[in-house]
Amino acid sequence: MSIGAVVLAAGQGTRMRSALPKVVHPLAGRPMVGWVLDALTGAGAARTVVVIGHAADVVRDALPAGVDVAVQEEQLGTGHATRVGLGALAADCDVVIVACGDTPLLPAALVARMVEEHRAAGDRAATMLTAVVPDAAAYGRVVRGPGDTVARVVEARDASPAELAIREFNAALYVFDRARLETALAGLGSHNAQGEIYLTDALEALDGPVVAVTIDDPEPATGVNDRIDLAACEAALQRRLRDEMMIAGVTMPDPQAVYLSAGATAGPDTVLWPGTHLRGDTVIGEGCSIGPDVVMTDTVVGDRCTVVSAHLVSSTLADDVSVGPFAYLRPGADLRPGAKAGTYVEIKKSVIGAGAKVPHLSYIGDADIGEGTNIGAGNITANYDGFRKHRTRIGARVKTGSDCVFVAPVTVGDDAMTGAGSIVTDDVPDGALGIARARQSVIEGFTAKATARAREAASEGGGDSR
Repeated sequence: MSIGAVVLAAGQGTRMRSALPKVVHPLAGRPMVGWVLDALTGAGAARTVVVIGHAADVVRDALPAGVDVAVQEEQLGTGHATRVGLGALAADCDVVIVACGDTPLLPAALVARMVEEHRAAGDRAATMLTAVVPDAAAYGRVVRGPGDTVARVVEARDASPAELAIREFNAALYVFDRARLETALAGLGSHNAQGEIYLTDALEALDGPVVAVTIDDPEPATGVNDRIDLAACEAALQRRLRDEMMIAGVTMPDPQAVYLSAGATAGPDTVLWPGTHLRGDTVIGEGCSIGPDVVMTDTVVGDRCTVVSAHLVSSTLADDVSVGPFAYLRPGADLRPGAKAGTYVEIKKSVIGAGAKVPHLSYIGDADIGEGTNIGAGNITANYDGFRKHRTRIGARVKTGSDCVFVAPVTVGDDAMTGAGSIVTDDVPDGALGIARARQSVIEGFTAKATARAREAASEGGGDSR
């Protein structure tokens, strides 16, 4: 018995009021449909087909590799979409999970439980998920049959007042015997308020019992219909991600002020302070202090690092690195063990060697800085000549003066120094001092002479000498 899955993701989601298809809207750094796919994979689905329709290319591009798609050219309802999906699903999948692409809170354990109950029951046509709430609102109502089986599901638009009073609703997650489902779908019509082919109508047409798995907490079945639902699902996913990370040994003094993506990780004894955002596939080691007010995207951080009030994108920090406050590390910033990028420092496509420091007010771009070097305040690597980028190479144990500009391509050797205010255009050899500035001139008595001239000019013109 092989398990397959069909994900219904062809609709536009008009209540989202967005040019973006609903299932592609991001939640915790991942497209909404991606959370559904994760749950299905975790539940043992060997093959999955996503049924796409509206803005099909956009949805296809958002799907992970290895997921098959089927295009529903006309959106004729969930039953028709399921039929399209089954047509693209591998023939050896005799048990089929059908899920909606807008239910991102489905946990893999719940899906696996439904599959297990369905398989264990033997001769069961379908197993479906339901939940009981005080008001089922616009969800389809579950009408029970003999022996507590499910007789049918009535969509809210087609329900009678008595049926609308039912508190059990259809959570739109199903496990079907494939052969029976295909037979039932073949005979479905569209005689309802929307003129669509409902998947729920197949439940009555199945040759065999339909049994419900009922959950008390409806959150796992939450569907996204508008931006309010989107925000509620984001909050729920953030709670899950934070809890998982804290259980793994990460401290968050104020968890609600920390925002995580699905791909972010942090090691034990790391502290995430308020205002920390870990985006993309950011990986943080052990014993770090991150925040407050830090945004990291696709960044790798070693152990025992400190990052305060900084923005890091596609950067790499080795162990014992210090960054911030008010630092910006752009793609390609590579800080080796014990390095420092301090206050108002910007680094891009540069290697900062072990123990090297860029303490404050500097821009380092397209540069290699050796170990133990100290970059003075206000240093700039002028890496662009208007046509091409060039590299600056500053050796080990170098001390640069404040307010220096290194006009690339240029090399400063090991153990060298540069004088404050220098514009370095030529290489500086090992152990040398490079000074590139105008010689200072001193004019004695200049202030008194200038003041006298100003008074004389004012008296001649009758103007104000101030």
